[in-house]
Amino acid sequence: MPKVGVILSGCGVFDGAEIHESVAVLHALDRHGANIVCLAPNIELQEIDHQTQEPTGNTRNVLREAARIARGDIVDLSTVLGSQFDAIVLPGGFGAAKNLCDFAMKGADCTADEQTARVLTEAHEAGKPLGFACISPALAARVFGQTLHPTLTIGDDAGTAQGLEAMGAKHQDCAVDDIVVDEANRIVSTPAYMRPQRVTEIFTGIGKMVDKVLEMAEQPASV
Repeated sequence: MPKVGVILSGCGVFDGAEIHESVAVLHALDRHGANIVCLAPNIELQEIDHQTQEPTGNTRNVLREAARIARGDIVDLSTVLGSQFDAIVLPGGFGAAKNLCDFAMKGADCTADEQTARVLTEAHEAGKPLGFACISPALAARVFGQTLHPTLTIGDDAGTAQGLEAMGAKHQDCAVDDIVVDEANRIVSTPAYMRPQRVTEIFTGIGKMVDKVLEMAEQPASV
């Protein structure tokens, strides 16, 4: 039974983890019988009113918000090592580009949350595969772009793709129900709601991403 860390960035598309994508990830992992561990950094987020899509002026805690999706079973990222897991997967949502990094505000000049970057780096260095959905490949580009130059996808949005490439990644256009696989770096990505379509297509793409990540997890990384 593979042990998979799922890094959440809050709860809700405009200031946290996208809920459809998070459920798709959890559903796909559960189909494989994975031991799922939901993770989040213990940091604050700027709350967005999801009806008006405007800031409320309030803050919320990313860890506590992520616990809503995890049904309370959430682990602080600062307490784990990336090498503890057989794989790590990240749903999207603006939280991935606001809370796990600040790509939404700063583009290619963004920085990554320290604990998130540490866990992803530890997992990669231990040969564990990584999966990214929607805008979360921007975080992968920030963490790995200058060293690994990973091939990633955010669909076909030219401006966002340019941001990833400015950080050192290579972008590949991709349909919403498909995936891009970087075999050398053991990274899999899918556009999800970067290309808004029917929720069934989102689940199809994320399901393929999870399938491939778990397939890689069964194969030892080459030295």
